Amino acid sequence: MQLLLAGASGGIGLAMLRQLLGEARWTRIYALYRRPSQALEALAREETRLQLLQVDLSSDGDLEALPGKLDGPLNWVINTSGLLHDSDRDMQPEKSLQQLNRDDLMAGYEVNAINHLLLLKALEPLLAKRDTLKVASLSARVGSIGDNRLGGWYGYRASKAALNQLMHTLAIELTRLNRQSVCVTLHPGTTDTELSRPYQARVPSQKLFSPAFAARQLLEVLEALTPAETGRHFAWDGEAIPW
Repeated sequence: MQLLLAGASGGIGLAMLRQLLGEARWTRIYALYRRPSQALEALAREETRLQLLQVDLSSDGDLEALPGKLDGPLNWVINTSGLLHDSDRDMQPEKSLQQLNRDDLMAGYEVNAINHLLLLKALEPLLAKRDTLKVASLSARVGSIGDNRLGGWYGYRASKAALNQLMHTLAIELTRLNRQSVCVTLHPGTTDTELSRPYQARVPSQKLFSPAFAARQLLEVLEALTPAETGRHFAWDGEAIPW
């Protein structure tokens, strides 16, 4: 059994990686990252099953070269990458229509939606055809149109809604490729990571999860999902979230 994890240097991604390495069933785990990480390098020194690959998911060249660095088939593919804010470009979630700008909207759409599907496009020839196949991307409850009661955060909401639609569409295609496949988006809850840190002030302590807790919950949810549930959006506790 082989697994590929994108966004492995992030809070939830790194926590997932640590937990996955504790499972003997994984003979090889490919961990994709954009920026070097001492924590990842330390894990790689300790674990021969782990292969680190520096890949920029926004680079077509990196994605085209990726399959040549892998030895398929891949049984699980998890993508934890995402963008909510960026201090380098003064990008913040919008509170009103007048705060929207084209560049930030496009940046969020690229990282939160486009990159997830283009990674899977590159990996498609290596996905397991006759064995277990589970594909998951981290989305967010705020991407649910039916659950949107507060407004705001235009770009983040829209990009996650786009990811949900793209993954739902992919789930239909993957079922034709592998009838055992499961392709879903997952909501981790508010987790104490760099992505959510500026927005935690009003989050009750019992609803602010550690990366280790969120990772464990998400992996348990993904493990339990069956092909009958493919193409849907699930929360950290297994709840199905409306589109």
